[in-house]
Amino acid sequence: MSAKTDRVEINEVVLRDGFQNEPDFVPTEEKIRLADGLSRTGIRRLEVSSFVSPKAIPNLRDAADVLRGIKRVPGVRYTALVPNVRGAERALQSVVDEVNLVMSIGERHNLANMRMTCDQSLAQFREIMTVIAGSGIFVNGTIATTFGCPFEGRQPVERVLWAIDTYREMGIEGITIADTIGVANPRQVGELTTTIFRHHPDLPLTLHLHNTRDLGLANALAAYDAGIRSFDSALGGIGGCPYAPGATGNVCTEDLVHMFHNCGIDTGGDLPALIGLSGGLPALLGHATPGYVVKAGTSDRVYA
Repeated sequence: MSAKTDRVEINEVVLRDGFQNEPDFVPTEEKIRLADGLSRTGIRRLEVSSFVSPKAIPNLRDAADVLRGIKRVPGVRYTALVPNVRGAERALQSVVDEVNLVMSIGERHNLANMRMTCDQSLAQFREIMTVIAGSGIFVNGTIATTFGCPFEGRQPVERVLWAIDTYREMGIEGITIADTIGVANPRQVGELTTTIFRHHPDLPLTLHLHNTRDLGLANALAAYDAGIRSFDSALGGIGGCPYAPGATGNVCTEDLVHMFHNCGIDTGGDLPALIGLSGGLPALLGHATPGYVVKAGTSDRVYA
């Protein structure tokens, strides 16, 4: 492992990417309660919701109400996913700190997920950038299916670099590369990250991982060694992509923080507080969650 031990940033996505896949509506007041709890755990970036059509994602139909109801903590960046111009307008009205735009570089997945071709998505992004201009809101662009598309297989590195170049040319500031369906392996993650930084040395780069094949933590450590310092994760390891057959939950926040802390890497996260919040999810959702540390305890746990 690299000798570098500088701090990483955790972008908590349970309220959006986690809840969007739940079959039952999570009450607005419970989302607000969880957001307020997460804001006090040392997490510096919190994706609160998505301004998407209620017909497409019913569980996120209360995005504006949640953002209106939370108690904002100084130093925490509150973000929202924005799929189109109307969503950007609603995000502006809700006073978010950051908007996240998403396009799959797998054309067939983008059609299933966004109901647009990649060219149509990019045209939407340009309109959104016009709406956002002058607001001071940070714009992040996610490249979904970076490591593999469920309908087309692995994507060429050149296509990933094309997406980054196109995003940056239109003024998108941060980039997230997403293993949307959980097919990445540590060597692939390390090699792609190294290639991206060779082309864009100072790029604000985030990694979004799914734990579909139980490689999420290994992939995160490989990315850290290659230079990534920002990671998406979901409390309890819940979530997934509705338009990716077989895809399971996100990499688990408390498991990710536990691993980094054991490696001597600071996340700023309060691990006991995160475990406590995660422990309440099964009662809220009506089912068990995939996370390990919340069940087994931390690795320094000792028994009488």
